[in-house]
Amino acid sequence: MASKGDLAAVLGDLRASSGGEELIGVDAVRCAQVLGVDGVAVSVPVTGELGELVWSTAGTSARLEDLQYTLGQGPALEAAVMCAPVAEPDLAHVAAGRWPALLPEAIELGVGAVFCFPLLLGGACLGTLTLQRTAPGPLRETERADAWLVAGALTAVLADGGQQWAVADPRDDSVLYRAAVHQAAGMVSVQAKTTLAQALMRLRAYAFARGRTVVEVAEDVVARRVHFRNDQDGPGASDR
Repeated sequence: MASKGDLAAVLGDLRASSGGEELIGVDAVRCAQVLGVDGVAVSVPVTGELGELVWSTAGTSARLEDLQYTLGQGPALEAAVMCAPVAEPDLAHVAAGRWPALLPEAIELGVGAVFCFPLLLGGACLGTLTLQRTAPGPLRETERADAWLVAGALTAVLADGGQQWAVADPRDDSVLYRAAVHQAAGMVSVQAKTTLAQALMRLRAYAFARGRTVVEVAEDVVARRVHFRNDQDGPGASDR
């Protein structure tokens, strides 16, 4: 079990990341251990519903954020919209209609429980902190209290200008992880003669149908390996 000293160290590292320092330098694995979970992830809004993954443990947590982003549904999005925490201690018992596309994917990924905390500043939600565990079960009262402390520290970093952090993509830490999606949505909007919101829906549908993330498909669109067109044939996209 993590000690209060461990929590203090994590909070100290988060406070030190303010003022332009990169959050990516803070040990996400130690944060997860302190909170008694298997992984953590932080996403912030960029434009509308689009969320940017700025910090996470590798593997399942990062993949869960990608799934929520690709499918446009999930506990983190719900927490951000409601500006309230979302706790599901056993995904196997969540109503199938709540997140119909996400639930089977998350369970297959090995997520047994998920807990999302909004990063609140006044009445605004600056982002979300998502905790996930393989084993189902609720957070203990002390773990929940510690998670709120971490959420508060993250909110302070965001409010201090931390939106400019490099993000948790090992391929290129100099640009936003999902910047390609914003560019691709614009390209699809022109190609398919549709709105940006509808363009994003097409990207998501195309990615989900092929078992890929929306980021991967967006990179193909930007590189012109995938082209969307406004016609009557199928999904309106072609691979090149």
